[in-house]
Amino acid sequence: MESDKDKTPPYTGGHSYNVYRYDDTFHQKWNEFVKNARNGHFMFIREYMEYHSDRFADCSLIILNEKNNIVALLPASTKDGILTSHGGLTFGGFVVDSKMTVELMLEIFALVRGVIKGLGIKEIIYKCIPYIYNQYPAEEDRYALWRNDAQLFRRDVSTAVVLSTPYKYQKGRKWMVARGRKSNIDVHESQDFAAFMDLENRVLAEYHQAKAVHTAEEMKLLADRFPDNIHLWVGEREGELLAGALVFVNRNVVHTQYLANSPEGRELGALDRVIDHLLKEAYAGYKYFDFGTSNEEQGRVLNKGLIGQKEGFGARAVVHDFYRWNIT
Repeated sequence: MESDKDKTPPYTGGHSYNVYRYDDTFHQKWNEFVKNARNGHFMFIREYMEYHSDRFADCSLIILNEKNNIVALLPASTKDGILTSHGGLTFGGFVVDSKMTVELMLEIFALVRGVIKGLGIKEIIYKCIPYIYNQYPAEEDRYALWRNDAQLFRRDVSTAVVLSTPYKYQKGRKWMVARGRKSNIDVHESQDFAAFMDLENRVLAEYHQAKAVHTAEEMKLLADRFPDNIHLWVGEREGELLAGALVFVNRNVVHTQYLANSPEGRELGALDRVIDHLLKEAYAGYKYFDFGTSNEEQGRVLNKGLIGQKEGFGARAVVHDFYRWNIT
C-alpha cells in the first residue's frame, strides 16, 4: 500500500505542512482523527459521507505535518467550480484536535487556498460547525475566515435545550404533553423507517411542498451502519403510527433530524408526548437537545409556527453560519 510520505501533495509552498486530497488510503486515519477530534461528528466518518457519493463529487482535504500526522481535515465536495464543506452534510468545516491553534489555522487557510486555486476552484462555501457540537472551543476557523475576507451570506437559526440546566415548557406545550399522556400514546424505539419516512413525506408535502432529503432505504442503511448514533422513536396508539422523531446522537448532542405528526397525532398530542419522553427520559443525561433549523429561503424566512413549537419546550437559538470565500 502506498504510504502517506510517498504521495505527492498538490501543494506545499515551502511550509512544514502538506495538503492532500482524500483517497481510500487515508480511510482509517481519517476516521480515527474524526473520532478523537474536539469537534468531530459521526457524519464526518467516511461510511456516512460516502453513502451518497454518487450525488456529490468528493474533494475532502487532509493536512499533514512533517511527521505525516493529521492536524486537520476538511470534509468537502465540488460542483461547478465551487468547493462546499460539505454539499451533502448539514455542516462541515475544519475538523481539528486539541493541538490546533489560531496561528496554525491561518497557515492552513493559506495552504488550502493554494491547493484550491490549483484545482481550478474559484470559491469556497464554508458551513461552520455550530458551537454546541464542540467538545472544547474550536472556532479558530471563524477567525481565519474573517482574516481572509470571507463573507457571511447565510445564517440559519436552530434551537436547542440545555438539558443540564433547568428549563421550562410553555403553557401550551405542557397542555399538549398532558393530552398525549391521557391519550395513551405509547412511545418506543422502532426499526420501521419505511412507515416513518412515509409519514414524514406526507407531512412535508402538505405543509411545506417538500420531501425529505433521505429516503427510507438510506435511513435504514445509515442506521445499520451507525446503530449507536441513529435512532427512530415513534408514538403509537393501538399499534397505529401517529408521530415520530428520528434522532442523530453525537457525543453530548441529540439532534432531531426529522419530526413528523399525523393529523390525528396533532389532535392527541402524540408528537409532544414523544418529544417529552426524549427530553425527560431517553436523553435526559445529555448536554444539548438540538431541534434543528426553522428557516426557508436560505435563512431569510423564519417559520414562526415551527420555531414557536420548539421554543415552547424551552429551546433557544443556536445559529448555523455559511461563509462565501472568493479565493481569486
